[in-house]
Amino acid sequence: MAHSTVLTDTSLPGEGERDGGKQRETPRETPKETAREKGREKGSDFSELSRRISEAGLLRRRPLYYTVRFGAVALALAGGVAAFLVLGDSWYQLFVAAALALVFGQLGLAAHDLAHRQVFSRRRPSEIGGLLVANVLLGMSYGWWMNKHTRHHANPNHEKKDPDVAPDILVWSRRQAKEAKGPARFIGKHQAALFFPLLTLEGLNLSLSSFRALRRPSMKRPVLEGTLLVAHFVVYFGGLFLVLSPGRALAFVAVHQGLFGIYLGSVFAPNHKGMPMIEEGTELDFLRRQVLTSRNVDGGVLVDAFMGGLNYQIEHHLFPSMPTPALGRAQIITERYCAELGIPYCRTGLLASHREALRHLRRVGEPLRRAG
Repeated sequence: MAHSTVLTDTSLPGEGERDGGKQRETPRETPKETAREKGREKGSDFSELSRRISEAGLLRRRPLYYTVRFGAVALALAGGVAAFLVLGDSWYQLFVAAALALVFGQLGLAAHDLAHRQVFSRRRPSEIGGLLVANVLLGMSYGWWMNKHTRHHANPNHEKKDPDVAPDILVWSRRQAKEAKGPARFIGKHQAALFFPLLTLEGLNLSLSSFRALRRPSMKRPVLEGTLLVAHFVVYFGGLFLVLSPGRALAFVAVHQGLFGIYLGSVFAPNHKGMPMIEEGTELDFLRRQVLTSRNVDGGVLVDAFMGGLNYQIEHHLFPSMPTPALGRAQIITERYCAELGIPYCRTGLLASHREALRHLRRVGEPLRRAG
């Protein structure tokens, strides 16, 4: 299986970026025009791809797939809770904590698919399912996360518009590094080495961000979501401290939340981190904006299950409501189409994707290390 090489730089300026005194040019596209492509403008390139995807029937709902998948996750969750109750006050509970971290990761992927209406075509059942999975089972605000994720999909890797690359703790471009203040300036110097340790806090960070978001005007149902979040943590911490001694309960939380955060980071980081950043003023059509900033991760059935289909990140960004089992076939169509147009299409393995992301973090943090 051939692997394509994406842009050599990690930003997408309009005329190339000057880095360390050397000019790095963005590769120019060389479309191979067939009779069908002749006369088609860049703005309609996605329409042609969408037509091919629709004709292949890849946007149809897959109720049986989601029934089996969600049923398996529900059984795993029930099994974890049963094991917790049977073991009682024992250090063996740390194995249960590790197993439930994987289950929580799969619940996060389920909430993601519900938010994108991959499971249900209508908004109401998607929202009900999202609130149950995200707020009740995970302790994360569905409304807050959906608002944030929608903005990410609209402008992936955009320095100003993508909330996933905001320089809160880490910096994602040299421009952000030069302007960094507070924690980002301190952590950014060694952010590649600190990336995975910081991920252990990601689960707790999602919950804290959810509670903070309840006061924002953008939240449509703050009372409902707040009530569901409180209910989650009453059951979560109440159950832990009722069954376990305080020391074992805290150890359970550390293992469970830490591994849950690492799992989430391992699923989402390979998709965009280390891919080109889009600067303010850069003009890209929808197809190129999504393809050039995303990376697919190869690995077969195991990676598909581990990442919940998000390893087909390019296709997911182009067709967010596409059911997970259709993404593999869509990948073949999309990669061939990009080859026709001369658009770089990036695919790599799971470990290689993490190496690229960590290399990028180290490279963009260099200005902070030089500053001392």
